[in-house]
Amino acid sequence: MPIRPHPKSPDAPDVPDVPESLDAHEAHDAPNAPPDRTRLTTTPSPSPPLTPPRSSPAALLAPYRTLFSRPGTRAFTLGNLMARLPSGMFGVSAVIMIAGARGSYALAGAVTATGLAATAVAGPWTARLVDRYGQARVAVPAALGSLALLLCVRFDAPDWTLFAAYAATATTPNTGGMSRARWRHLFREDPAAVHTANSFEQAADELCFMLGPVLAAFLCGSLFPEAGTLVAAVLLAAGVLVFAAQRATEPPPAGAGARGRSPLRSRGMPMLLLTLAATGAVFGAMEVVTLAYADARGHRSVAGVILALQAAGSCAAGLTYGALRTAAKGPAGRRLPWCLLAMTGLMTLPGLSAWASGSLVLLAAALLCAGTGTAPTMVTAMTLVQRRSPEGRLNEGMSLAVTALLTGIAAGSATGGSVVEHLSPRTGYVVPAGAAALALLLGLLTRPRRHPHPSSPPSVPPPPAP
Repeated sequence: MPIRPHPKSPDAPDVPDVPESLDAHEAHDAPNAPPDRTRLTTTPSPSPPLTPPRSSPAALLAPYRTLFSRPGTRAFTLGNLMARLPSGMFGVSAVIMIAGARGSYALAGAVTATGLAATAVAGPWTARLVDRYGQARVAVPAALGSLALLLCVRFDAPDWTLFAAYAATATTPNTGGMSRARWRHLFREDPAAVHTANSFEQAADELCFMLGPVLAAFLCGSLFPEAGTLVAAVLLAAGVLVFAAQRATEPPPAGAGARGRSPLRSRGMPMLLLTLAATGAVFGAMEVVTLAYADARGHRSVAGVILALQAAGSCAAGLTYGALRTAAKGPAGRRLPWCLLAMTGLMTLPGLSAWASGSLVLLAAALLCAGTGTAPTMVTAMTLVQRRSPEGRLNEGMSLAVTALLTGIAAGSATGGSVVEHLSPRTGYVVPAGAAALALLLGLLTRPRRHPHPSSPPSVPPPPAP
């Protein structure tokens, strides 16, 4: 900083100028320095605030601190996580409970498949009611249906009641979709914050589906067969109550406005849902094939741990992707094909490891790496679903996305199981890789064609010169 002498007053004695190259201390010790009363002083410039490097943990957590600084966000997130953990518990708990009480895994599988199909059909209708009447008015009564199956098994009701009772769980609200709708409402003017929120929600999905089956199996095995379903029902009811109590963050109900155009009629939405169905097939096929492969190697008990590593990789990738604000720049429709391309490449790793060595350790590492490709794809796809859902139909659009995923999971599980049974577990890894390639092909078609804006006047050529 250049040093300049104090301006002279008319009565001040003449003082020789000090070269600008001297700082304050050099000027005082220099020959012919001014007396003390005119000693040169400088005001130190304030040092810039210390900012952590972009790659540091503090910088990665900064976007999430911004999210949870809003009043009410921590409370509804706590309720949301409590209500979502049972989504990873109900399937395993129901199989263990029904098989233990009735002695038939075939009956248990048929009942859970019926519940999955009912959820795919009834989910969008429940979400439409949420859009029309509000989250609190619909979610709380709908959460009570999860107790019906437990009561039927406990009191030895006929088998047909198990199908009806588990089908009643289809009314269970999609708290993940409702939570994303809240973030979208709170940060509607900040696309980067919405991107971070979607990434957090995807990481929460992975965490719940990673911990849910483990917790359910532990409760059913260490306590009694109905313990997993009972704890899941209690967590669901308590979580929905906590979530619904945060009325300040709830989006206003659309009322009659929710009766407008269906999300299925939005431009680009049908192809996007097909892309999500193909992505769901990746998840379903990978789970069945990995279970069969571990069983064929004589280590069936570690299959759950190996699959948990895939979910852990996806969870870590989702949180990192959400912290990168640069990932939110640009249209999501352009980012989706790149995410699908990365996922397709990573999904070839488990099959390569199975054919190369047959080591379960190498397979676990391959699944950990493969999991990092799913979260960015899901985050970007869900962002597109939100943007393409009509006003007042956001929950319905999110529910349609979940339905597409469930349909794909069921199809992938069936296809993967068939390939494993008729060919080999190693060959089965072709199914998730092929489903990822199909998702990439469909993703290239999700971007709607550009049309001229209806308000822009048609271009008219200038009149010829006279």
